[in-house]
Amino acid sequence: MTGSTGTELLHYTDSYLRTFETHVVAVDDQTHAVALAATAFFPTGGGQPHDTGRLGWDGGEAEVVDVRKAGNNVVWHTLVETTSLPEISDRISGSIDWDRRYLLMRIHTAQHVLSGVIWRDYRARVTGASMTPGEGRLDFELPAMSQEFARTVEANTNSEIARDLPVRVLFLPRAEADHDQSLLRLKANLIPRSVDPLRVIDIVGLDRQADGGTHVASTSEVGRIRVLEARSKGRDNKRIRIAVDDC
Repeated sequence: MTGSTGTELLHYTDSYLRTFETHVVAVDDQTHAVALAATAFFPTGGGQPHDTGRLGWDGGEAEVVDVRKAGNNVVWHTLVETTSLPEISDRISGSIDWDRRYLLMRIHTAQHVLSGVIWRDYRARVTGASMTPGEGRLDFELPAMSQEFARTVEANTNSEIARDLPVRVLFLPRAEADHDQSLLRLKANLIPRSVDPLRVIDIVGLDRQADGGTHVASTSEVGRIRVLEARSKGRDNKRIRIAVDDC
C-alpha cells in the first residue's frame, strides 16, 4: 500500500451528486483498492450499505464493488479484481449507480420518518437499524407489538410522508448539539467529541437525528412505506421492517 490522506465526503453536502472528478491519493495492491482525495461514494456505515458504481482514468475503467472508511478518514474503493489499478495522482472520473443510491436515500429517509412518528406518539427510542436498497428495519424500546399497532404506525408514517416535509442537512456545533433534546434522545452524545460540527438530518417539524447517511430532499420523494414485518425481539425490543413503494 502506498500513500494516504483524508477523503472529502461529497455526499455529506449533496446526496444527489451522481458524477465527480478527483485524483488518487493511495493504492492498495493487496485489497485491489484505491483511496481518493474526494468521493461521492458512500462508505458502509451507520446501518447503510456502500454505494456501487464505476471509476475511470486515462487508460482504464473499473467497477466499484466495495467502499469502506478506514483510519484517518480515508475512504477505500475496492475495484473488481479483473481490472488494473490507477496510480497515485491519476485523475479519476467517478459515477454512482444512481438507481441503487436513490432507493437507499428513500428508505433511509423513510426510517427517519418512522422513527419520528414512533417517538412523537409512543416516546420509544431507536435501538438498532439496517437497510438494503428499498427495504429497512428499525428496532425500538417498545413494551409490546401487534399487527394493529403496525397498521396504525404505517398509516401515520405515510401521512407524514405525504405532507412533503423538507429534509435539511445541518452542521451543528457540538456545544449547540449537546443541548438539543431531540439529539440527546438518540444518544448523539456517544459520537466522539472530535466530530465537530455534528451533521444532522432535520425533517422539519418531525425529526432531527445526528446522521452521516444519504437522504432525499423532501419526504414526498419517499413515496409510501409498507410494513413487511412487526415482531418482538425480546423484552422492550421490538422490530419493524418496512419497504418503500412508488405512489
